[in-house]
Parts: sequence; structure tokens; C-alpha cells
Amino acid sequence: MFAQQDTASTLFSSMDEVVVTASKTATKLGNVTSPISIITKKNIQQAGSLRLKDILQEQAGLSITNGFGAGIQMQGLNPDYTLILLNGAPLVGRTAGVLDLNRIGITNIKKIEIVKGPSSSLYGSEAMAGVINIITDNTSEKKIQFGARYGFGNPNLGWSSPLAKNVFKNSDLNFLLITKYKKATFNFSSNAFYVDAISFRPYSSERLTQPIWRFTNQLSISAPINDKNNFTFLVRNGYDQIKQNFAVNNIGEVSTSYGKETNNDLNINSTYKHSFNENIKSSLNVYATFYRGYQKLNFSNKPDSSYIDEFRQNLYRAENQNDFKFKNMLVTIGAGFIVDQAYSTRYDNVESKKQNQILYAFAQHEWTLSKKLIFTTGVRYDHNKIFAAAFSPKFSFRYIANKAVTIKGSIGRGFKAPDFRQLYLNFTNNAAGGYSVLGSIDAVKIIQQMQTLGQLSEIKDDYNKLNNLKPEFSTGINIGGTVFFNKNIQLDFNGFRNDIEGLIDVRQVATKVNGAQIFSYINIKNAFTQGLEFDLKFKATKTISVSTGYQFLQTADKDELTNIKAGKVYTRNADGTSRILLNNEYMGLANRSKHMGNVKISYENKHGLFINTRLIYKSSWYVGDRDGNGLLNTNDEKGEGYFLINFAAGKTINKKLNINIGMDNVSNYQDVNYLPNLSGRMTYLSINYTLK
Repeated sequence: MFAQQDTASTLFSSMDEVVVTASKTATKLGNVTSPISIITKKNIQQAGSLRLKDILQEQAGLSITNGFGAGIQMQGLNPDYTLILLNGAPLVGRTAGVLDLNRIGITNIKKIEIVKGPSSSLYGSEAMAGVINIITDNTSEKKIQFGARYGFGNPNLGWSSPLAKNVFKNSDLNFLLITKYKKATFNFSSNAFYVDAISFRPYSSERLTQPIWRFTNQLSISAPINDKNNFTFLVRNGYDQIKQNFAVNNIGEVSTSYGKETNNDLNINSTYKHSFNENIKSSLNVYATFYRGYQKLNFSNKPDSSYIDEFRQNLYRAENQNDFKFKNMLVTIGAGFIVDQAYSTRYDNVESKKQNQILYAFAQHEWTLSKKLIFTTGVRYDHNKIFAAAFSPKFSFRYIANKAVTIKGSIGRGFKAPDFRQLYLNFTNNAAGGYSVLGSIDAVKIIQQMQTLGQLSEIKDDYNKLNNLKPEFSTGINIGGTVFFNKNIQLDFNGFRNDIEGLIDVRQVATKVNGAQIFSYINIKNAFTQGLEFDLKFKATKTISVSTGYQFLQTADKDELTNIKAGKVYTRNADGTSRILLNNEYMGLANRSKHMGNVKISYENKHGLFINTRLIYKSSWYVGDRDGNGLLNTNDEKGEGYFLINFAAGKTINKKLNINIGMDNVSNYQDVNYLPNLSGRMTYLSINYTLK
């Protein structure tokens, strides 16, 4: 590595730091050929974050979505295209494709690795946009750690005292124990979290509290058998309970309900590693995860009626990976087997099992031609039992142009398999106008039966497009790199383009005689997302640093864009007259912001004192087709752009006691209609004490 890169990297993130997510093997950050970023344990602690959502929303190029929990949008692709891993194993329990990031606490997290761009060549489905890998701390250093945090605020008033009657509060308790017995290391962590979450009534600014309790316990055991063999075991259990009080609106009918929701997930992960010698290594990973979500609601306007929604998912995976190291090459070969099972009241019934089996194999070849140039080629084949197979190749490179500039490039094929919801759903929401959503497998049969019984008033054109769903595919290109202007200034940049084929979309396919809609899923869209992102870090003095990130994003449905360019799409003027829609008025795919950015200013001295201010910006995003032309343009409904300001400060005393204070959403920004879960200004105090 060149001298200037070594000097500069020590000020920010070390190029010698080892990462695993980009290639499934331990690789130095400076040699990784894919776009990757790291959130360190120190970053998490100094931001005062409690849940995974809190820290991810402050990262450049990542956008938090609010439907069905907090999801993550990466490179303009929705949450169901980003794979979330815990120590390399997938987490399950998605609602409408969204894995709620609020379910995941960050106690005992060592770091978070984020790989952007299609990663299906290694990870298969759901990695079309990228991968987020949460890596827990497996240190063998003995310690006992206690922590507590209390946060408070009143978004209606803007300010509040900690114990005021109408205060909105959150509290967090955590415990960590690391001990050893002979060669084995035992790492146990426990977290209890409470928050007054927020909801709104439709067409009203009435704010309601929805108390949420979350409990997480995790135990990991690392046991080196000898110099060549090592065994690790991890078990994690998370439990959520949410008190619910909200309303649903559909075609003008508002239904008010109250009740509770519980979520329980259990993850069991065991890995055996064997080193034949320093050049040949093999690992066997056996993983199982179990998720159960349960919701029961009673309706205020129908006291005798109730609604029960239950979803269970079990995933079992066994995978063998073998690494062969040669003089200037690293070859990885692996294969595995997955059994994915789901049970839901929204399918047939909660006892009816839906199952998919996947056999897969992958291979990767990393070729170091010189200190300057590295090529990586990878491929994966997934054979699915219930739909077509998927083939996912990828090629990437890293080139050190000179002492100051490193270039990276990659092109890959990603895919997203249809999920159980899109295949088997059979759900009617009688509490909200009686609309129905049908999975693709039985949609035609059910609609034909309803038509025979005279229950339909209309068949939509999209009914004729119903067919067996196929996987969505994306070809992703990333070109970027790193520039060290001097030892104090580092710029990371990346340009990307994702072309998506057969995007699965939900469409209305029929209408009932009472006006209620029937929806289903079809492969219909060919779309793209493209943009540019950068992250600039500047070390102003020995104690002050500044970092800023920005993403520019463009998205489009290709068919919609073609029709606009051909002059076939109209919109309405303010006076109600129609006119042809202009190219620059098209806003692309829903719920995407064209501009996102952040700025962080940090002070830290050698005495353990830190102070930081973080600013997050998101431009407007379009959500509804107001002019009725079937796409989103500047005359349609949108959420307004906004700034959030977060502040934190802390001090470490005697290397044992750490005290942090902070304030999230300093400006008390709120948006009732488009950001209903944004809680307003919250002040907090946290204390952590470590015994060694």
C-alpha cells in the first residue's frame, strides 16, 4: 500500500481493517472491489443510537421508508431488495417486504458493513440492491457492562421536563457479560427498550401514543478446539409488544381499531471452521430462524367484531464454503440448501404450510495481478422448487492509479424471488372498505368464481396480465473510488445504474359490486434507478473533523418514460384544462427523493470528551397520482423536503464510566401526513459502566 494512503486512512477508516460481507471471506478494506462502507461501534455509541434504524438513517445514500415499519431504501430500490444479515445469516419476518429496522437493537454490535449494488452472486434473493451485515462483538476480553438511557420530549409543546405528565418517553436498559471457561468464551447481552411511539388519526392532527416494549437476549459461544478447528454458536431471541390504536381509510371509509401486536423471533447460528493448512480452509454453517407476528384488533364502531392476523416463518439453511489461497489468487467455492416455510391467516389458514426449497452453489475468484490491480469474478446458481431458477454473475475490479487515487468498478446481475405474500396471499380487509389482495397463484381462479357468482362489477385490463410470477432481475453497474487530496481530506465516490426487469407490482385487477377493489401481483415494469453519491471527510485539526455525504437519484418506469417522450401522457393545469406532460415534469418511481445528504461535525479530545452535531437532509418525494394520468409528476401529491438536526456529547471517566447527553430532532420538525412516526424533539441522558 502506498505511503500517502496509509497516512490518510488512519485518520478515517483503516485500509487494513478486515471486512467479510463484500466477498464472504476476510478481506482488507483496501482490497475490496465492491462499494462498501463501515459503521463502527464508536460511530454508533457517539450517535446515541438505540435501534438499527437510528444509525442507518444518518448514512449517505440510505433512506428510511415508513410503510409497514421502518425499512431501508438503497440506490433507489425498495426495502425488499436489501438483504439484512446478522453475522452473515439472514433475518426474516418481513411485512409487505419490509423488515422493520426498529426490531433490531444495537447492543453489543461490533460494526455494520454495508455493501451497495447487486450481491446475488454470493447471497441470492433479496440482495438485488445490496447487503447490510450486522456483526456482533465476539471479543474474548472479560468484562461486565451495565447501561441505562432515558429520553423524553413533548412534540406538541416542543419542550418538556423529564417527568411531566404528558411527556413522551423512551428508556433503555442493557447488560453485557463476557467470561471464559477453559478455551471457550461466553458472550451474553440483554436489552430492554420502551418507547412511546406515535400515531395519528386520518384527517386530524390528534396524536396518539402507541407504547412499544422490546426485549432482546443474545448468547454467543466461541470455542477454539485446537489450532486448526474452531466452533462458534449464537442464539438470539427478540420479543416486541406494541399497543395499537389507529385508523384505516379506504375509499372514504374510516375504521377505528385498538388492540396489540406481538413479534417474536429466534435465531440459532452455528459455524464450524477447519484449516487444513494456511492456504486451504473450510467452514460449515447451520442456521435456523423462527419468526411469529400476531395482531388482534377490536373495532370501535363494531364492538362485537375483532380481527386476528398471524404470520409465522421458519427458515433453515446449511452451507459449506471452501477457500483456496494461491500465490496471487483466492478461490471460494460453496453450496447450500434452504428450506423456507410460512404460515398465515392471510393465506389459507394459519395451519396451512407454504414451503419453498432452494438448492444453490456459488464460486468466486479473486486475482491479484499486482499491488495496483485486483479482479474479482463471481457466480451463483439458485434452483427454486416453486419458480424458475436464477443465475447471478458478477465482475469487479480495484485499481490504484497513483498514491492518491483508487478506482473501483463492478457489474453484476441481481435477482429478487417472489415472496410467499405475492404467491399465496388471500386477504380481505373488511375493516377498511372490504378490499382484497390475492396472490398470483390462485388469483385467476378466485376472480372467476366471484364473477360466476355475480360478485364483480368490473374486470380491469391488468387481469389479463395475471400469470405465474417470475423472479425480478437487475443489472447493476457501479463505478467509483477513493481520492486522498492530502493526509487530512478523503473523498469516496460512486456512480450507479440499476436496470430492473420484470419488476413485481401490485395492480387493481377487478372491482366488487360494492365498489371495493381486488388487487393482485404481476411482472409488469421495466425500470431503472441511477445516481451519484459521495462521502467527503475532512480532518480540520487534531480534535475537529467534518464529514458530508450526498446522493443524487433518478428513477423511472421505462414504459412511462417512453410514453411521455412520445407525447402520449397528459396532465391538468390549475384551471382544469389538459395539456401534454413535459419530460422534466416526470418524477419517476414513488417514494424516492432526488436529493439526500448529511453533514457531521465532530470534536473529540484525548481526555475522552466528544461533541457532535449531525444534519440530515431529504428532498421532496412523490406519493400519489393526483391528476389521474397513472404516473407521478410535479402536479401530484408529495411529501415536502426537510432537515433534521441531531446533537450528542459525552465523556469517559476513568475508562469505566461513560456519560452521554443528546438531543434528536433539535428543530422539532414534524410532518403529520407523510412522516407520522417522526416523534419530534427528544432529549436523552445515558450512562454506561464497565467492570473488567
